[in-house]
Parts: sequence; structure tokens; C-alpha cells
Amino acid sequence: MGRGATVRAAAVGRRFVTPSGTIEAVRDFDLEIADGEFCVIVGPSGCGKSTLLRMIAGLDTPTSGELSITAHNGSSPTNAVVFQGRSLFPWLSIAANVEYGLKLQGLAKSGRDATVARLLAVLGLSKFANAYPHQVSEGMRQRVAIGRALAVEPDLLLMDEPFGALDEQTRFILQEELLRIWESSGKTVVMITHSIDEALVLADRVVVMSAQPGTVRAIIDVPFDRPRTMVAVRSDPAFGDLFNQTWDLLRDEVTRARQQQEGALVG
Repeated sequence: MGRGATVRAAAVGRRFVTPSGTIEAVRDFDLEIADGEFCVIVGPSGCGKSTLLRMIAGLDTPTSGELSITAHNGSSPTNAVVFQGRSLFPWLSIAANVEYGLKLQGLAKSGRDATVARLLAVLGLSKFANAYPHQVSEGMRQRVAIGRALAVEPDLLLMDEPFGALDEQTRFILQEELLRIWESSGKTVVMITHSIDEALVLADRVVVMSAQPGTVRAIIDVPFDRPRTMVAVRSDPAFGDLFNQTWDLLRDEVTRARQQQEGALVG
């Protein structure tokens, strides 16, 4: 049992009405994510991954089906979202960005200061506490965004391609930092990525979504022992087979998505 939340989606669908017609982004999506699980979702571009994440976050509402989130202690669940790219307040220092959610919660200054100091130390940012976002690297800014999300101790951490814009070396480092923080927190994480490597390094399970309308094409259990490192996972004899299995599924859906786009252009 973790210290996060359980997510249950039953036949969840989402349609959007546009001037040119109705777009069905997600259809009959069924998934249960366990308390404390690290679940990674992959799928072709435009398959509804981000729409699904927004619904889980409460930023959007399903047009069909049922979606429920239950905190581990039975209270109202809390969540935090980390998006790709620039999501920090440029006029606030690194420390103030991490502190922001704590101020909204009304936490006393002594408690805020202690939490911010702890997270900056964990993320290797203590020396940059008084710097501003434009004064640090993209990788550091993304660490700050993760720290800001973790500061409020959410039951559920939602991440939409948080490392997509980073160089490979920085991405590897942040993957391992995220794993270390998650393993110590016991929270539930739902993350979107386009990288099969990243999914297999991080996840307990990888959910492969179909081309639009997005639904569950397959769920792949990731068997690697924890705690993990990127090198250990990639060196495991099972890694290649899991990568190929995931890519075979994903390639079929990417091809189908392209055929849909070409058909729409012809039509």
C-alpha cells in the first residue's frame, strides 16, 4: 500500500464539438491505477493522452463513462501536474516558485521554509535558491517544476512529457532523480511520454494507447527490480524484448494515426 491515490477509469470517453464536427478524442478507456503505482502512458501523437491526463487532473470532464480518484486515507485526493516546458513564474525566485503552492495552502512560514529547503537539497538546487528561472538551465527549471509539484505532497502526481524538451544527458539524470523521489514518497504517478526507453526505466506498467479515438491497446507489466537505474534497466536481458514488444504495438498505432490524417486530408 502506498501513500497516494487509486485511479479508476471505466468506459471513459471525451468528445469535443467543433465548427467542423464532433471529434472523439477518447473512447471506452478502461484502466485501474493502484495506490503508489508509477504508470506511464505512451501512444501516437493526437491519440488523446493529454486529454486523458487533464480529465484525471480534474481540468476536463468525461462526456461518457466513469472516472474516480480515491486517496489512500479516504480523504479528498489532491493532485499536482507537471507540464513540458516553461511553467514557472519568471518573476519569482527558484525558492519562491517551489514555495508557491504551500502559500496557497496557508502553511506557516517556518513550515514552508523547511519544505522548500528539503526539496531544493533533494533536487540539487540549494545553491540556486535565490536565482530566477531565466538564470538557470532548462534541466534545472524542470527540476524546480517537479519540486513545486511535490511540495504540496499530492496524492497523485501527473506529468505530461516533463522531460521531452531536455537533452539526453539531462533527461537520464532527471529520470533517476524522479525515481528516487517517488520511491521514498509512495505517491501515485501517471506520466505521459513519447520515449519507450523512458517508460521502461520508470514504470510499473506501460499503457499503450491506440490511435484516435484513444483507448487501451495493451498494458505491459515492467518486471525490473526496484530501486532502478537507467543503466541497470538497459543492461537487463529482458529490456530488448520489452522494448520491441512495446514498439510493435506503438508502430501499428502510429501507422494507423497517419492513415487517418492522410484520409482526412484527402477528404
